[in-house]
This record gives sequence, structure tokens and C-alpha cells, in this order.
Amino acid sequence: MDINKDIKTPNPDNTKSNNKTFYKETEKASSKDSYNNINNQKKKILLIGTGGTIASQKSDDGLKPSLSSNQLLKYVQGVFTFADIDTIELFNIDSTNMHPKHWLIISNCIKNNYIKYDGFVICHGTDTMAYTAAALSYLIQNSKKPVVITGAQKPIDMDVTDAKTNLYDSILFASSQKAYGINIVFDGKVICGTRARKERSKSYNAFSSINFPYLAVIQDHRIFFYIDDKKHNNENIVFYDKLNTRIGLLKLIPSMDAQLLKFMALNYDAIIIESFGVGGLPSYEDVDFKAAISDLTKLGKIVVMSTQVPLEGSHMSIYAVGKNIKEEFSLIENFDMTLESAVAKLMWILAITKEPHKVREMFYTPINRDLLWQ
Repeated sequence: MDINKDIKTPNPDNTKSNNKTFYKETEKASSKDSYNNINNQKKKILLIGTGGTIASQKSDDGLKPSLSSNQLLKYVQGVFTFADIDTIELFNIDSTNMHPKHWLIISNCIKNNYIKYDGFVICHGTDTMAYTAAALSYLIQNSKKPVVITGAQKPIDMDVTDAKTNLYDSILFASSQKAYGINIVFDGKVICGTRARKERSKSYNAFSSINFPYLAVIQDHRIFFYIDDKKHNNENIVFYDKLNTRIGLLKLIPSMDAQLLKFMALNYDAIIIESFGVGGLPSYEDVDFKAAISDLTKLGKIVVMSTQVPLEGSHMSIYAVGKNIKEEFSLIENFDMTLESAVAKLMWILAITKEPHKVREMFYTPINRDLLWQ
């Protein structure tokens, strides 16, 4: 399925090369000017609706997204004291149905409207929110304006809900002069877009920041920044408009047959293997993972080793079960990256190149704080 062919390219004053768009210095200056305004001037925010629990209502079939962004705003009237807000509906879906084609539509919407607004807030379902945040981190790089993704564990029209606080906090953060880049705002926490993971299915504190501190917390309508480094973001913003969805994931379990990798090689350009502990591949009497990896690399497939353990990351060189096979086949390792970021980053990279050495170089180049060590 070609998810890239139907994505329309906007026509602002920009320069385009291959599948990416660089904004000119005049636009960079425009962004800078908007953030140098006096503190009490209202910010222009674009609220982007995509569906999710926050916009859901009860139906005979269970909760379904149905509320528009304008309807959501009626529950947080206080935001109009510090922000002028426009809304746009891109789609209204359960985030279980979120697909990379939707990420491209969201990114394209922000690209089309980037000059007009000081910040962006995306209302999104929680189930795949971390994937979307990671994907946008690669599709929209070096943004000096905040792109905030939020949602809720309970619909906004319920008497008891986290939706009102999350939406208010997100618009507040998107209006801050210190905010920039791709982030999730949820339960009073600001999480870097490449570091989020949903760890609780029902509780309001659904998301955690994996292997990285929270960027800020929001309490009583006040933002307390732990990391305040916007002044160091000196690069021009770049938008990318293609993704390669031929990325597969194999989660190891004891006794798994290595033949699964051969089957996956028929359908995927890259395979992420979620191994045990700090990383390694099992060796059974009748199962040869080493031979399967050898076949994959001969076919030019990209193999990335990850871990099923959510915190502290992988380090394959510690044990023989990881060290030997990594060195023999020059496997890429996830280290402290989240799985969500690894998936999205590979989709972005493989839309640009499939050359193994170039893929390796790009994978190990940190983007939006996605990789601390290697």
C-alpha cells in the first residue's frame, strides 16, 4: 500500500528537496517574532481533531469518537483568556485505527498552517498516541513552535474525566514562549515526543517518560520547566512527507521458531527483534537464529535489536548470546530508545534510503532526544 501518493504538498514560500521541505529564513524570522511578543498577548493556536476517547460518546456499540474540536473547546472556556484558537477536523477515529497515512496527514496540516499559528494541539486517542508523537518527531524536525499531543482516559462530556484538565494544560503549554518541538501533555506532565509510552490502560497517569526526565510539569495552571533549552534549537524547521511502512516486529518468547524471520523477510524491509534482558538471541538444538539472521542480512534487510524490558535499555555486548551475533552481523541496537521511536524512525529512514550503512548512520543520529547513548 502506497501511503505517500495521496498526500498533497502545500505551496508556501519554501524550498523542497526529495521528500523534505525546508522553510526559508523569512519564515524562521516570522516564528521568532511571534515568540518575542509581550507575555500578555494572546497566542494563536490551531486545535487539530483526530478523534480518540477525549472526543467519544456512548453508543450501543460502546464509546465512539463523535465530538468536534469546537465542541471540545466548550468544556475549557478559560483558555480563551490567553489564546485565540482555530479548529480543524482531520478525521474522527479510534486511535486503534491510527495508521502512518494519518501521521502524514497530520504533519501536512501543520506544514500548511505553520506560519499562521504560534502553536498546535492535537487531540488524539491514547492507545497509539506514543507512536504518533514519535512519528511526528521525525516528520517535523527542529520546530521552534510547540506541537502538543493530548487526549484522555475518559470522554470530555463525562462528569468525572481527565479530559478537561489535559486539554486546558495542552493549550496552556502550546501558548508558552518556552515551549517548542513535539511533546505529549498528559496528567500534568510534559513528555518528549520520542520518550512516551502508555503504561496504564485505565488510570489518569497513563503515560510515562521512558529513560528520560519529564520536560515540565503543569500544576494549577502554571508550567514548571525541568528542561528549558529552547535557545539551543538553532536549526531551520524541516518537514518530511514520506514513510516506509514495511517495518516488522518480532517479540521473542521461549521456544520461538527462527523460521518466522524468514517469513517476515518476504514482507518487510526492516525487522525489529524484541529480545530478553539487555539483548541476545537464543540458541536451541533445533532452532538456528544465527542462520536466520545471516539470511536476512544477505537479503539486505535491516535488523534492529531491542529489549522487552521498558526501562534502562539494551546492551548486547554484555553477554555472549548478544555480543557475538551483534559483532558478526553488525546488527543495529536500540539501546535506550523506545520501541515506538524505533518503529517510527525506521519508517522515516527507509523512506529516504535502504543502504545499510546509511540506515545505521541515520538511526544512531539523535533526533528530538530519542537516543542518549550507544
